[in-house]
Amino acid sequence: MFTRITRRGMLSAGALAAASTLVLTGCGGGEDALDEGGDDRSIVVGSADFTESQIIAAVYAEALNDADISAETRPAIGAREAYVGAVKDGSVSVVPDYSGNLLQYYDEVTAPLTEDEVMEYLPQNLPEEVEVLDASPAENKDALVVTRDTADEHELTSIEDLAAFCSEMTLGAPPEFQERSYGLPGLKSNYGCEPAEFSPINDAGGPLTVQALLDDTVQVADIFTTTPAIKQNDLVVLEDPENNFLPQHVLPLANKDALSQDARDVLNKVSAELTTDDLIALNDRVSGDEKASPEQAAKDWVADHDFS
Repeated sequence: MFTRITRRGMLSAGALAAASTLVLTGCGGGEDALDEGGDDRSIVVGSADFTESQIIAAVYAEALNDADISAETRPAIGAREAYVGAVKDGSVSVVPDYSGNLLQYYDEVTAPLTEDEVMEYLPQNLPEEVEVLDASPAENKDALVVTRDTADEHELTSIEDLAAFCSEMTLGAPPEFQERSYGLPGLKSNYGCEPAEFSPINDAGGPLTVQALLDDTVQVADIFTTTPAIKQNDLVVLEDPENNFLPQHVLPLANKDALSQDARDVLNKVSAELTTDDLIALNDRVSGDEKASPEQAAKDWVADHDFS
């Protein structure tokens, strides 16, 4: 039974934590069965059908293999509906996911949440067949971004600062940003920010959005935080003190019966080591001029860490 997370419902959601813990503790753990003889099968690490997910999946598999735990990748499974189903039925052992979006998938989040709140409610809303392991410091989330010139001109460091100038600016973002809770409605309710115009750009914060920002067609844009173009063009990511955009920390979503404790330990160590700057660098290697494969980028990252 899933809980609908609202500010009003947080106490009732929190009250479910103890009961949820008892239920999970009482379930027959796949870990014990696996540790008693099932851990010789290869772990299948899946991914969504976009580059960053494929890179992280390759990192998971490479780290597991580096620790002498057999793992293989099944990249580009599809959207969340597809890969979550594959993890649930056990055809895939583990996939990288993002904390806020995963919670949103299982429950309609109608209030801004902190990182700690997301990680408190997420396990309560998962099906009994799956689990999440430790979240990483690495995060890829929507953010409002401006040029350095715009930030300097208006002394902008946060969306709170931006609010006073929103009525003078055009905001560029995917078309759905007009309706989603974190989009124009959230900016209005959380910050009183109502842009003069909205410019729909249908490339998910990609090159068209970046170019629109650089040529001043738009003055503020919704761009994902691990986009290499942010650093390459000295763009400024505005802080979000009201948590309008849900935290989106990278974490493994796993089938409970598929991983030994040793495998969990390796993946948790990956999470502890992986940073947002790592994601930006990995994305740049694969999607930038170098055109490295996800596997090669992952191999090099793992070689710089010790998972053996």
